[in-house]
Amino acid sequence: MRWRTSLAILAVAAGSTGVTTAQSRPQDVVAQLADDQAIMATIERLRVDEPRLIEEQVRLCEIPAPPFAEEARGRALHRAFEELGLGDVRTDAVGNVLGTRPGAGSGPHLVFTAHLDTVFPAETDVSVRREGAVLHGPGIADDCRGLAVILGVIRALQDGNHATDGPITFVGTVGEEGLGDLRGVKHLFAEELAGQIDRFISVDGTRLGATHVAVGSKRYRVTYKGPGGHSFGAFGLVSPVHALGRAIQRIARFEVPENPKTTFNVGRVGGGTSINSIAFESWMEVDMRSADTASLARLDAMFHEAVEAALRAENNRGTGDAELTVDVDLVGDRPAGNTPEESPIVIRAAAVADVLGIDFSLGEGSTDSNIAMSIGIPALTIGGGGIGRDAHSLRESFDTTESWLGTQRAFLLALALSAE
Repeated sequence: MRWRTSLAILAVAAGSTGVTTAQSRPQDVVAQLADDQAIMATIERLRVDEPRLIEEQVRLCEIPAPPFAEEARGRALHRAFEELGLGDVRTDAVGNVLGTRPGAGSGPHLVFTAHLDTVFPAETDVSVRREGAVLHGPGIADDCRGLAVILGVIRALQDGNHATDGPITFVGTVGEEGLGDLRGVKHLFAEELAGQIDRFISVDGTRLGATHVAVGSKRYRVTYKGPGGHSFGAFGLVSPVHALGRAIQRIARFEVPENPKTTFNVGRVGGGTSINSIAFESWMEVDMRSADTASLARLDAMFHEAVEAALRAENNRGTGDAELTVDVDLVGDRPAGNTPEESPIVIRAAAVADVLGIDFSLGEGSTDSNIAMSIGIPALTIGGGGIGRDAHSLRESFDTTESWLGTQRAFLLALALSAE
């Protein structure tokens, strides 16, 4: 992860533009907003109204949204969008919830998102418990905080009657987590809003950083199959479990670069029927990641060779005519990409941080912004403020201390990015 203060980014931008007129610098858009007394008054109201937003965060979080079953939480967000006065509120073919606030001019179309889904199965108790300033509950930070922040931004725009140059479409996306494989945001770019998105912001998680590098990933489910048999009577028969072990051993020996960070993991394994049976099937799920497309491609090639080499080795070892087969199913494919530090969207985000007195940091991650970044659409993922801990665990918590800064930042950034 790379860190740089917002002032440093602005200094680089000012030195690299090669122009002298104030209107040509992207950070001056933010300066004009900061001089608007009505906008600054709304920013102060967001601080005062934060307890109300926290209540909405809790309410949404106590509606289960397990993987591939986000409908109930989506319905609640749909109602909230309607109550806040967005136009063309709808749920699309894959479950994304959308609503649009029209622009007053011909500015860019900004899409502002948070994700509906969690990593927790349907039976999980999603009740939220309070201890002082800290909320405890599965999903309370990731991404109930993001959903609450976009509601806060909508309300601030509406209550303050703040016009934006371009339209803003607010979206609660499905399938951001795990094997959801970004299916919601992929649908936005491929079908629902195809060719209509000029800038893209995802509010995901907490704190006040920003993700400008998209970590790509390949995820596979590998299944070795054979006839199976008795562990004693059919000894020597090819074994899917042994083939799986050979594959994992090869994967464990992979050498990958530290920079760009490139990773691999065998996350789950399974198969077999009993301790005294040669399995007829054995499987594993593998995750591989890198922000560098070439590094990820090399790792992907190494993985496929390891899987095939393990198959050959086990078939060569076995006795008799039976042979194993292997199925390699791609279950997740997230493209890598980045938004350059010198791009106007990053410069404006840094300028917003300066106005609010926020330390600005840039980093990398795998989020809904991956799709936009991979096809060259300016995009960032921003934290929603506050402090989240133990994400993706039953111990997940959200510290609300000064969490309003996240809402203030998102509101001012929405104004800044909807302008030319």
